[in-house]
Parts: sequence; C-alpha cells; structure tokens
Amino acid sequence: MTVNRKLISWIVAAALCHTAGLQAAHAGMIATESVASTTELVQVESRRAHVLATLNRADVTDALVNKGVDMDAARARIASLSDQEVVSLADQLDNAPAGASGVLGAIVFIFLLLLLTDILGFTKVYPFTRSIR
Repeated sequence: MTVNRKLISWIVAAALCHTAGLQAAHAGMIATESVASTTELVQVESRRAHVLATLNRADVTDALVNKGVDMDAARARIASLSDQEVVSLADQLDNAPAGASGVLGAIVFIFLLLLLTDILGFTKVYPFTRSIR
C-alpha cells in the first residue's frame, strides 16, 4: 500500500510541476475599430471580387471588346480603384437595371403625365381619352 501511495504522490507531484508552467487563458476586450476595419476589409475584397467576376462574364467581355476596351487594362483599373470606389461601383452594378436606360423611364413618365392631363381636361393630346369636365 505504501508503494502505491508513494507512486501516486510522485505522479501527482510531477503533474503539478508540469501544469505550473502553463498560463491561464486571457480574454481581453477587442476594440470596435479593429473589428469594424476587419469586417470592412473583407467586405471590400468581396465587392472587388464581385466586380471582377462581372467583368469576366462572356457577355460583358464581348461588349467591352466591341467598344475597343483592352481587358487587361480594365482589370488593372479595377485593381487600382480605392475601397470607396469599389464599393460604389459594386452597388451600381447591383442596382443597375438589366438592359434598360433612363430614357425609357422618362418616356413612360411623359406618357402618363399627358394621359393624366388629358383625363383632367387640361390638354387634348390623345383621341382615346374623355375629359372629366
């Protein structure tokens, strides 16, 4: 029995000596600015990748080459854009209507405006309307 106790006490002493050199984990506060800058950096890089992926699409590449744009120069220009410019360009790509332009919206607006003024009796542009006056 005493041999077992001596063996166990030596093992416990060795284990305590071994763990005495280990330090406890230290959890400190992380500054908001560092988290925000890391998140912003990841967001900018994902936006830059989105712009480059759009540029590498076959239809976009064909349209730019037909207009005389060098694709290597375009990729170099995108790589040299600042972070704010990349985010702005990516937002424009995401929000741009597919194949539409501002001219179509203006034409529809003018048509509806003239239609409304015809119905109200201020103008007589369209023969298919009747005035409420």
